[in-house]
Amino acid sequence: MRGADSSLDLAVVIVTWNNADVILPALQSLRADLAETSLRHEIWLVDSASRDATVELVRRHFPQVNLLVCERNRGFGAANNLALDRLGLAGGPSTDLPAAVYLLNPDTLAQPGSTQRLYDTLMSSPELGVVGARLSYADGSFQHSAFRFPGLRQVYCELFPVPGRLLAGRFNGRYPRSLYESAAAFAIDFPLGATMMLKRAAILQSGIFDEDFFIYCEEVDWAWRIRKLGWRIACEPRAHVIHLGGQSTAQARPSSLVHLWRSRLLLMDKHLPGWKRRLARWLILRGMRRKLRALGDADAELADACREIIEMAQR
Repeated sequence: MRGADSSLDLAVVIVTWNNADVILPALQSLRADLAETSLRHEIWLVDSASRDATVELVRRHFPQVNLLVCERNRGFGAANNLALDRLGLAGGPSTDLPAAVYLLNPDTLAQPGSTQRLYDTLMSSPELGVVGARLSYADGSFQHSAFRFPGLRQVYCELFPVPGRLLAGRFNGRYPRSLYESAAAFAIDFPLGATMMLKRAAILQSGIFDEDFFIYCEEVDWAWRIRKLGWRIACEPRAHVIHLGGQSTAQARPSSLVHLWRSRLLLMDKHLPGWKRRLARWLILRGMRRKLRALGDADAELADACREIIEMAQR
């Protein structure tokens, strides 16, 4: 932790929403990993109006964590921004800003040495603004940790049948598995938001999360803005984090689908040229109508979500 006369190397920010089943192992693994580092650090947890015991558990078992409790679910980006603001990274005056911020999902388990490795890699080059870890599922199986910025091919893969080899490869914005098995960081467009460490200078130059994104794509937008400013982004495969995946969003499947496509449309509007935006919306309309036909009367709630997405794509 930070001493009275020492500056902060790293601030870790975790956002929770009904994560009582995973938050204690996440914090335990993070604390154990940080204890083995030389980093002067703080942990911030922002709770987005959880209805379960998340806040109570954190207060009881981790009183040293800086806890911010929201009265309503503000969304992932806005919740992170609360902590970033407290840290002085949202434009307010501060004389003791952290050198880096580590955004970490509550459904993660930091493996030994991962946090120090990410920090060392981030600080190894003045051009590097963001770095993400190598992720795996709880059973040890491979998980894609980094992606290329989305375009028309990714929209098509999401909505229409394609061969599995295309889904897992460059066509769908994935990086080769051989890169994750190497012993060197590799250049990427953006890391999965489950683990995302950002340099202070990159945050101050790019600004913080765009709160128009309630959930999904907010880290893609931020990474895109950072890349446009000339910063490099990398995945560090020697930093390993287990990501259980989907703990919060799985709680509300149809509404999550609506949030996902609302954010994707916003992302396209911000970053793609006009002709690509128009073609992407056409693909979304075709794909959602196809999904509606396939659903029939099987799932009324999901069908309503598809209709809402169609309406959004037509605007």
